[in-house]
Amino acid sequence: ASSHPFMRLFSGMNHQYTRREVFCRNTCHDLKRFWEREIGKQTYYRESEEHRLGRSALRKLREEWKQKLETKLRLRNNPEDAEKRTNVG
Repeated sequence: ASSHPFMRLFSGMNHQYTRREVFCRNTCHDLKRFWEREIGKQTYYRESEEHRLGRSALRKLREEWKQKLETKLRLRNNPEDAEKRTNVG
């Protein structure tokens, strides 16, 4: 038996498990850091895409057309409102 304190402590254990424990301790931190970075990148990309879409002219046009269609449907369903508007204006 070795006289080194570390070896005496683990002399009864299977060394394959101690190596895995050390390996996992080092790699688990690296894996956590890796995934935190990946999540950060994906969050940034998603937020920048949402921001880009918010400034999009196409989105504004769609909103305008939606309002126009809603107005036309409202006037079609309530013709009395259309007469009131033409008489007032």
